[in-house]
Amino acid sequence: MAKSSKLVAAKRGKVLLVRRRVDGLWMFPGGRKRARETEKDCLRREIKEELPKLKLGRISLWKEVKAKNKRSGRKMSDAIFIAKSAKGRLAIGDKKEIDRAAWQKPRGIRLTATSRYIRDRLFPRKPRRR
Repeated sequence: MAKSSKLVAAKRGKVLLVRRRVDGLWMFPGGRKRARETEKDCLRREIKEELPKLKLGRISLWKEVKAKNKRSGRKMSDAIFIAKSAKGRLAIGDKKEIDRAAWQKPRGIRLTATSRYIRDRLFPRKPRRR
């Protein structure tokens, strides 16, 4: 079972990201699972805590990631969910943890290691045309 859950929501070439207050890195919203909580329940709770005005459409599991971060050595254990739709104001619920939420292009910003992993697999760079 994954230790945390992450949400990927995309629209018009942008993805929903939140910025961590502690280090200013951007990440896909989500968080750690509690005892006896499913990955999907964890995600719904975390979204309600972090972005209480956001309304999600159907969410489905894309992938469970169990890997070791090559840079930090930290073990990743995440359930990655994709939302069919996401609407509503991006009001921050947990201001101690997150200071910003925005629809951003997935490249050109500082992401956490797990969010870089997700971005690189779901939104690979397009080969350059010659």
